Amino acid sequence: MQNKNLFAAIDLGSNSYRLEIGRLEGGHLRRLEYLKETVRQGNGLDAERNLTDEAMERGLACLARFAERIAGFRPSQVRAVATQTLREARNRDFFLARARKTLGFPIEVIAGREEARLIYLGVAHLLPDSQERRLVVDIGGRSTELILGQGHRPQTLESCRVGSVAWSLKYFPDGQWTAPAFKVAEVAAKAVLDEALSLYPRSGWDRAYGSSGTVGAVADALQANGWPAGPITQGALDWLLEKLLIAQRPEHLHLAGIKEDRRPVIGGGLAVLRAVFELLQIEEMHPAQGALRHGALCDLLERENPQSDVRTQMIDWLAHHFGCDKAQGERVASTARALFDMLASSESDPPELARAQRKLQWAAQVHEIGMLISHSDYHKHGAYILENTDLQGFTLDELNRLGKLVLGHRGKLRKIENPTDDPVFVLQLLALRLAVLLCHARRDPDLQGVQLLHDHAQAGFVLTLPTHWTSQYPQSTHLLHEECIAWQKAPWRVNLRLG
Repeated sequence: MQNKNLFAAIDLGSNSYRLEIGRLEGGHLRRLEYLKETVRQGNGLDAERNLTDEAMERGLACLARFAERIAGFRPSQVRAVATQTLREARNRDFFLARARKTLGFPIEVIAGREEARLIYLGVAHLLPDSQERRLVVDIGGRSTELILGQGHRPQTLESCRVGSVAWSLKYFPDGQWTAPAFKVAEVAAKAVLDEALSLYPRSGWDRAYGSSGTVGAVADALQANGWPAGPITQGALDWLLEKLLIAQRPEHLHLAGIKEDRRPVIGGGLAVLRAVFELLQIEEMHPAQGALRHGALCDLLERENPQSDVRTQMIDWLAHHFGCDKAQGERVASTARALFDMLASSESDPPELARAQRKLQWAAQVHEIGMLISHSDYHKHGAYILENTDLQGFTLDELNRLGKLVLGHRGKLRKIENPTDDPVFVLQLLALRLAVLLCHARRDPDLQGVQLLHDHAQAGFVLTLPTHWTSQYPQSTHLLHEECIAWQKAPWRVNLRLG
């Protein structure tokens, strides 16, 4: 049996996969083990942005080794996150289905700004407590994250599609390092990063930090070649560039501190780093110990408490931003939770059901966010908002699921693609649809004597109402009757009974 105080984070990056295992001691995580493997999936995207078979096999082989190490961990002890390559890959669902089966745990594809938030959390938690204003830069394989923050709180988050693997493939395709090629690569990187320049003025931060990836590789190379430990300077970058130009090709670069797996992508990473230095007027950058995986671990612990879960805070912000009726949202949420409890009482995985109920709560709170755009089709607009927004803490799959719940909370069920593939989603959807109907008068419904049961034998549900409902709540009874008819066209049936 695994120790309940052990936690693991897996970072499925574009260049490397990383596994971090920590033990919770006195409210802090202490590293027990760190594994890293170069899989270089970032250069495994073909012209149609599909992962090649070879790239997928490299990733699956690595995950199989990680799975052996974390065998016996509970789902609540593990968080696996995937970044830019899988954000881009058109066949990511096919790969992720195999990857999740291989790893034995869910894998979350996170948006760029969520990646930036987790990077900042990881960096901040491994720095001394301070009120300094921090600029954090993380140059990965296919994306670069820029974050401004103070203390443990990130304030400005951006993710740009420029990275060491992508730039090496694009601007040094034949592996030749030349001065003109570096110049073009740096100009191109600045053109991408320039859009974010106004958000990161030199007056907005006190110290710059570089996380993981390219910055870590550059710092290791400099220190191994006699440069003093500490911040990276422009002069040091000039020196490293000169070494690459002398070598001309990765296979000819024999420089202490640069590992074998880093040599093929160090040129693209250095070009991006030099562009960041010039564009953001950085004089020196301090290598940071924290990284995405550390932030994922910190976030995993915070999620255990709904009040500290950033997702709860973001749902509150979203509902307020779009002018939702807060009382109605809470009313629908409370009713949906009560109905979900009735449905889930016989299920066997309490932690999973608790997480599902929290997501149902969020969907209920924002089910009317589309009202600001359209009254008749507000569910469609609400779903679009959720599926196309960057909400801190949420993965792309979570936002997609919330969007489907909001889209499906009213109207015909056939607009939800494959709604019955996920049994828990069906429970959530039914509870939300019934809650919205029961709260149609925008007042607390009378649930005394109401029962909603999962009829496994008939592959459906039974909604039982007290005998007085027909006369006391005729409109609600009519709406519920119509709802049962709507479900007759789905694989699951809902039967209405009185008394």
